Amino acid sequence: MEEYNIEYKTLSQDIIKVQQAFLSRVYGWMMLGLLLTAGMAMYTVTNEALLSFIFSSRITYFGLIFLQLGMVIYLSVRVQKMQAITATVIFIAYSILTGLTLSVIFMVYTAGSIASTFLTTALMFGAMAMYGYFTKRDLTGVGSFMMMGLFGMVIASVVNIFLGSENVSWIVSFIGVIVFTGLTAYDTQKMKSMAYVMMEGHETARKGAIMGALTLYLDFINLFLSLLRLFGDRK
Repeated sequence: MEEYNIEYKTLSQDIIKVQQAFLSRVYGWMMLGLLLTAGMAMYTVTNEALLSFIFSSRITYFGLIFLQLGMVIYLSVRVQKMQAITATVIFIAYSILTGLTLSVIFMVYTAGSIASTFLTTALMFGAMAMYGYFTKRDLTGVGSFMMMGLFGMVIASVVNIFLGSENVSWIVSFIGVIVFTGLTAYDTQKMKSMAYVMMEGHETARKGAIMGALTLYLDFINLFLSLLRLFGDRK
């Protein structure tokens, strides 16, 4: 019995080490993505040529938005069939492209409110990520409920393009804070449970880390934007 307990503890420690190693990769790539996005956004807002290109017409701006969406869908669908280096390049390109389109927030909101909202987002994200990692509760039900909320947000946002209602926009942003806060905890727990499988091979681990980074990156960015719409000081 004592020998069994020793083996069980050793196995548990090995699993924890694998989980920590995998999540370190995931968060490392996520942080790189956020740094690239922030850097590109700040560079773009000071570059007249880039600003002129992005905002030359609604077609150009929304074309970039749809290109971002296409990259996320392509990476999600094709990641198992592509090489890890390809997935990495797409993730980096997506992060930079997001910086281009997010440069608009510097034209709408004050630098102080952007900085304070980013800090608030980081604290909320960190707290929920820790909860998702350490909790013994199965968050699958929470994740399913949050995904339903996400689909509702998307539909409401599309409808509001034609309505142009400030009230609808406020409600969507408020729901967004709840949804992406919950998804942060759920996605972290999901990455933790997937870690052992993802670390089976170098290619699999690299692609798994990139997809995990993309998932958490999107949670962070959308939580940040939702908070900024609610509490950001406009110029």
